[in-house]
Amino acid sequence: MKAKSRNYYLIPYVLWIALFVITPIVLVVYYSFFNIEGDFSLENYQKFFTPVYLKMTLSSFWYALLITFFTLLIAYPTAYLLTKTKHKQLWLLLIIVPSWINLLLKAYAFIGIFGTYGAANKFLEVMGVGGKQILFTDFSFVFVSVYIFLPFMILPIFNALDELNPSFIDASKDLGASSWRTFSRVVFPLTLDGVKSGCQIVFIPALSLFMLTRLIAGNRVITLGTAIEQHFLVTQDWGMGATIAVFLIIFMVVIMLLTGRRKRGEMR
Repeated sequence: MKAKSRNYYLIPYVLWIALFVITPIVLVVYYSFFNIEGDFSLENYQKFFTPVYLKMTLSSFWYALLITFFTLLIAYPTAYLLTKTKHKQLWLLLIIVPSWINLLLKAYAFIGIFGTYGAANKFLEVMGVGGKQILFTDFSFVFVSVYIFLPFMILPIFNALDELNPSFIDASKDLGASSWRTFSRVVFPLTLDGVKSGCQIVFIPALSLFMLTRLIAGNRVITLGTAIEQHFLVTQDWGMGATIAVFLIIFMVVIMLLTGRRKRGEMR
């Protein structure tokens, strides 16, 4: 009886997955086999392997890697310092709170900051550098993306560092290891799960960014997410948009499999 009652509890989850995960994926795959005229065809898949879309794919991966790298570069030392502070949970909350603000509002805030008469250019003028074109550049796109994704990278790394047994670090120091060797051979390997989780959370959404490419980069940065938006909303070529989405899903699944595997015998 208990086993049957437990199965009943699974029904809402199964329905949710079927309606909001499996069904959308099936629809995307279905539409990918129809060209702009509505005829069944493999034309979209052939078109995806043309230089235009392959270049767009490489560009998406390049920017996603840049965003993930700089986010990790800032997030790891920040998370490490948080674990050493007195009120670490409070500081962590203050870092997470900005992520509750709507993405569109944050994008428009940075448009004001990086604009011609914004705070960033005012600061450069005070420093004697003079006004610069900051908005609608690769720099502004990467900077804003890193800012937005930073809390999502900090949280899993913070949890991994906070759960790290201090006796491992003490043992390393007792054996004469330097601070760098302790970090590279003890701390970082034992918190690698947190790093992997953070990289997944950042890299996968960064592949499909489209709103920031329009508002912050001024469409100078073209990603797979931008192409999907254009095909669905502008050119009305739903088949090509769905085809790009299919490959994006494949890329995401591969990334999750590569970064989610745990080696046997790895220490927790």
